[in-house]
Amino acid sequence: SNPDMLILDEATSSVDTLTEQKIQSAFLQMMEGRTSFVIAHRLSTIRNADKILVLDQGNILEIGSHDELLAKGGYYKDLYQAQFTEEA
Repeated sequence: SNPDMLILDEATSSVDTLTEQKIQSAFLQMMEGRTSFVIAHRLSTIRNADKILVLDQGNILEIGSHDELLAKGGYYKDLYQAQFTEEA
């Protein structure tokens, strides 16, 4: 089967960072030419997405690319800084 659409729901949530990077590399090839929805709490998983929707309790708070959302200085930026400060 060669689907036109992929939905990945927390596909890398239970793996270490090195394994996540390997999986993401495979995902990039798999998602090429397809509409893909990636649901993730790890922001590194969605960083390269064309469009990111930031949700909180079912409400869309922000929409944009990674760079656009960081530039806005809102909720996404706060999450990003908190997540990558914890990993350092």
